[in-house]
Amino acid sequence: QVQLVDSGGDSVQPGGSLRLSCQASGYTSSGYCVGWFRQVPGKAREGVASLRSDGSTRSIGSVKGRFTISKENTKNIWYLRMDSLKPEDSAMYYCALLDCNSDYCFCGLTPPDFDYWGQGTQVSVSS
Repeated sequence: QVQLVDSGGDSVQPGGSLRLSCQASGYTSSGYCVGWFRQVPGKAREGVASLRSDGSTRSIGSVKGRFTISKENTKNIWYLRMDSLKPEDSAMYYCALLDCNSDYCFCGLTPPDFDYWGQGTQVSVSS
């Protein structure tokens, strides 16, 4: 079975940077769609960025130019690089994986589309 482990969350000052990691085990499909999501208490989970195995990406406007999603070249490890962090970026961040056998799966930012989820890692941005 597939297991995802998120890590890298921390407490940082505004303007700081973090790189979150998501390591998958037991995943053998030829393609993938990986998404990063965040959630704060009292609000719905929000998709922030996704990456498909053909290299295509999606992201929400509030993080464009600041967040970058990527994959380790030869391992099933995905990253979310976050720069110029703002207090409103504070949230529990989750990595999610959509089981895909090709480069052609629809890869968006809708939580129900994703099959596997990490446990979450906390990002806190404050001065």
